[in-house]
Amino acid sequence: MATLNTQAISLAGLAPAYANAAGGGDKCQVGDRNFLHVKNGSGSSVTVTLTATAAVRGQAVSNVTVSIPAAGDKMIGPLAADLFQSPVDGLCAIGYSSATTVTVAALRI
Repeated sequence: MATLNTQAISLAGLAPAYANAAGGGDKCQVGDRNFLHVKNGSGSSVTVTLTATAAVRGQAVSNVTVSIPAAGDKMIGPLAADLFQSPVDGLCAIGYSSATTVTVAALRI
């Protein structure tokens, strides 16, 4: 599981660097201005799962799943700390139904 470097968007502009999605998943920083840009280069859709760590009245909140279409991309966020921050390492855990030809960037505005 790799930790993605969060890249800050600025007035000077940002040409984001994309990492190959890790087969065992990735992790990234959380925050109300943090989000993911996931690109799927394969011929079939891929599901991205963000592990929810929150609970309401003792009941666990469901993980968030987002379907990325074949040859498509999606922006996912914001990655709110109260929903996704792991109590162990403070990061958000990201899983992929397939990591083949999937690239991802962690961004902050």
